[in-house]
Amino acid sequence: MIENYKFTVAERFMRYVQIDTQSDPQSNSFPSTEKQKTLSVLLVDELTAIGVTAFETDEYGYVYATISSNSNKKIPSICFCSHVDTAPDCSGTNVKPLLHKDYKGEDIILPDDVSQVLRVKDYPYLKEHIGSSIITASGNTLLGADDKSGVAIIMDMANYFILHPEIKHGNIKILFTPDEEVGRGTAKLDLKKLGADFAYTLDGGEIGTLEDETFSADGVMIKIHGVSAHPGYAKNKLVNALKIAGEILAELPKNEFSPETTSHREGFVHPLRIEGIAEKATIEFIVRDFITTNLKMHETRLKNIVSNVLSKYPNASFEFEVQEQYRNMKEIIDQYPEVVAFAKLAYERAGLTVVKEPIRGGTDGSRLSFMGLPCPNIFTGMQAIHSKLEWIGVKDMEKSVEVLINLVQVWEEKS
Repeated sequence: MIENYKFTVAERFMRYVQIDTQSDPQSNSFPSTEKQKTLSVLLVDELTAIGVTAFETDEYGYVYATISSNSNKKIPSICFCSHVDTAPDCSGTNVKPLLHKDYKGEDIILPDDVSQVLRVKDYPYLKEHIGSSIITASGNTLLGADDKSGVAIIMDMANYFILHPEIKHGNIKILFTPDEEVGRGTAKLDLKKLGADFAYTLDGGEIGTLEDETFSADGVMIKIHGVSAHPGYAKNKLVNALKIAGEILAELPKNEFSPETTSHREGFVHPLRIEGIAEKATIEFIVRDFITTNLKMHETRLKNIVSNVLSKYPNASFEFEVQEQYRNMKEIIDQYPEVVAFAKLAYERAGLTVVKEPIRGGTDGSRLSFMGLPCPNIFTGMQAIHSKLEWIGVKDMEKSVEVLINLVQVWEEKS
């Protein structure tokens, strides 16, 4: 328990979510949207106000900062990382955060769209916050807890260490990234500039969860080449690529193989985007599994479905392109057991029981781990992410700040 400290995490969070930082998967620029830099600039200003002196942002929107060691020991440099962008799945424009003080356990009707109701039966984790405060959006947008809660937690942790110089620690590195939600969060990252030995992302869910395993992930692009013809004179000539794409989607299994029918450690194949005209259509898929070798199996199954559909159209053809996206970070993190062991100790000092579970998704930590920076994931409390019903408990964020403060001290003590 942190005594005599006034947490700033909730007020920071509510300030950050009002800045539109939605990323754009169709953009070829980096960052994918310039508006992400607005939050990056604000964070630099706030780091200055806190009293952090070693920081910078760059043309890509990354924020790098260091709270220098005050210990005589040789201690690994530990980085805490969160992303500033929000998901393209749901609007992030004009977010109105609402603080529900002393939550009583009732269903919450969001005022700007009364059809959006945060129901306890759908989100039973709400019961854990009765008597505490929670934050929601107003009904028209997502909230942005993914991952501005992580940003706010790291900023509050930095504030604490600046206010308590008597607490011994090594170099604390802070990293805020753009474009995580579109899979490019580390694309322009300068690891040498960062100068960290190990890292932790703040991008997790329920209190107590500690994640050192993610999906392995590929992307698949299917390009269908039909035959164009004037529709008035198309008999026995036209081969409509859009209709073929529709048949492919219709042939996907209905009770398996998809995100809506899988859970726990099951993998899936998911159509993400479709576009085209009669002559040419494309379908984008994501492929996920915790066992990396299973990706090939899923992709072969998908390709067989496509081949079977195309076999009915001898004048049409298709291309099947696979692109690696990220790999299960556990393959790297297991080589550095102290990274997870020290985190567990930090949780326990905060009075938490550690819940180890895999992430059915990916974080910047996936790529950071394979770039040479082992990086598990710590909870923030975010719930119902990427939706208008997104919410977060203030006490979860505050407890995450406490875990980080403990974790920095554990690294100093064990070095």
